[in-house]
Amino acid sequence: MARRSLKGKRILVTGASSGIGRSLSLRLAQQGAQVLATARRKERLAQLQQEADQIGMDRGGRLTILSGDVTQPADRQRWQEWVGDHWGSLDGLVHNAGAGAIGPFLEAPVERARKVMEVDFFAVTDLTRELFSLLQSGDQPFLLAVGSVLAHRAVPDKSEYCAAKFALRGWCDSVRVEWRPLGVEVILVHPSTTRTEFFDRLIDTPSGTASRSIGEASADRVADCLMAAIRQRKRDVVLTAAGNLLLWANRISPSLMDRILAKHRGNSGGPPARR
Repeated sequence: MARRSLKGKRILVTGASSGIGRSLSLRLAQQGAQVLATARRKERLAQLQQEADQIGMDRGGRLTILSGDVTQPADRQRWQEWVGDHWGSLDGLVHNAGAGAIGPFLEAPVERARKVMEVDFFAVTDLTRELFSLLQSGDQPFLLAVGSVLAHRAVPDKSEYCAAKFALRGWCDSVRVEWRPLGVEVILVHPSTTRTEFFDRLIDTPSGTASRSIGEASADRVADCLMAAIRQRKRDVVLTAAGNLLLWANRISPSLMDRILAKHRGNSGGPPARR
């Protein structure tokens, strides 16, 4: 299959105010894409816009910002209307916005699971449904969802996050087949821990709660991997050696992994600090 060119592609990115989404938005625009960068924090989006303007886009790319909360129907409708009015169709939809939580399931407020699922799963499916007609009419259209290695192997004290990423993985596997005859590709990528602000905004988690893991990647490094996945039209990618090692060990002996995680509770895995 031929590599995908990014020049002129119209791509919406969620969670673009920091971390992976910010780095990815800049890289897409620098490679000639027309990018609509969305996130809740207006001031951070304004900083992103300023940086994009200072860098300049010598390949005809352009970055536009539009604030909003991915869980709010009114904000998603504004994004849909903007794409329809300015572009007419959509070539790429990147689901990067996300939320996490840390702590034992039985000690958490009952609302925590719903809050995490709203951001990490339901917002993804809702926004996709609302934009699908625009996406289907695009040029070599694709959907890219940022998952997690914890979509393959869950760890303790992150039950809500793991559940949301397992759900996202299952949904992507299903719609990938459904949409193949429609010409819409589905790309699912699984980072391991990434150095971003993710842990600064955990849901219903005591202040100062930390999660340790083996090895971390920079947001720029992960964004480079996402760019490669888009260009090479990948299907499902685990981005790090540590992530692949975790999956391999779990396939060989899941019961042994259970015992290791129970013994070193809080020191293994960890939700990717992604956004």
